[in-house]
Amino acid sequence: MRMLEIRRLILLRELAVRGTLAAVAEALNFTPSAVSQQLSQLERETGTVLLRKAGRRVQLTPQAEVLVASVDEVLDTLERAEARLKAAATRVTGTVRLAVFQSAALAFMPAALRLTAARFPDVRVEMTQREPEEALRETWARDFDMVIAEQYPAHAAPHHPGLDRRDLTTDAIRLALPAESESLRPVGSLASARDMPWVMEPRGAASRHFAEQLCRRAGFEPDVRYETADLQAHIRLVETGNAVALIPDLVWAGRSTSCRLLELDEAPRRTLFTAQRVAGAESPAARALREILGEVVTRNNT
Repeated sequence: MRMLEIRRLILLRELAVRGTLAAVAEALNFTPSAVSQQLSQLERETGTVLLRKAGRRVQLTPQAEVLVASVDEVLDTLERAEARLKAAATRVTGTVRLAVFQSAALAFMPAALRLTAARFPDVRVEMTQREPEEALRETWARDFDMVIAEQYPAHAAPHHPGLDRRDLTTDAIRLALPAESESLRPVGSLASARDMPWVMEPRGAASRHFAEQLCRRAGFEPDVRYETADLQAHIRLVETGNAVALIPDLVWAGRSTSCRLLELDEAPRRTLFTAQRVAGAESPAARALREILGEVVTRNNT
C-alpha cells in the first residue's frame, strides 16, 4: 500500500495555517516555487484537486481540508508519543520554546529561568518576545510549545482549539499620571484626564481596545498622541510629564517610579495565563516550567 508523503502533507497544513505560499516558504526556509511544486506533487499522489486559485492567492478545497484535519491528528499523536517517551525517562529533559510578552518577561522570567536551570539542568528554555494574541496563534500553529499571554476585562483572548489554558495571576490596572511637579494640569480622575495627551499600544492590541473603551465609558475620546508596544516607553513618557496611560501593576515589578498611580472606579484587573497544546501536556519539561512559573508568581504576590 502506497503511503502519502508526510512532508508534503505538512506543507499543506502549513498553507492552511499561514495562508500564503510565501508565508509557508518563509517559515520553513523554502522557496515559494519549491512549496508549489511539492503541493502539486501531492495533488498527483492523491489524484485530487487540493488548491484553487483565488486572485493572487490559493485556497484549499474541501478535500484538502479533510487532509489537513488528518495531518493535525497525526502531529498530535506524535507529540503525545514524544511527551510520553520523555516522561518515562528518569531525568526531566527537553526543550521548551516559550513565547512571552514584555512585562511578563521582565517580571517572571529571570527568576523562572534561574530556578529551572537549578532544578532541571537538562531542560532548555528558548524564550522569544511576542505580542500575546500573535503568540497564541503561533503556539497553536506549533511555532512555540508554550505561551504566557494576557486577557483584559471585557476583551476575551482569541480561542484556538487544542490549547490548554491555565491562569497564572491577575493584576490591577491603574491610571499612571506624572508627578505633581511634572504635570501639565491637575488630574484627579479618569474623566479629568480627557484633555491630556495619552500613550497607548498600537491599534489591534487588547490593551488598546480596553483603554479606549474605558475612556469612552467615562465620556471622552482619548487624545492618543503616542503609540508604542513598549510599556517601558509608556512609563518614561508619563514620568517626564508628556502623557498619561493605563498601566497594569505587573509593569512596576522590580522598579520604582515617580508616577502617581490612580485607582479606577471599576477596579479593572488583567488576567495572565499560560497556554500550551493539549497534545504536549505530558511533556515533563513543559510541566516543570509551568510549575516553576506558578511558584514564581506566588512568591511575587506574597
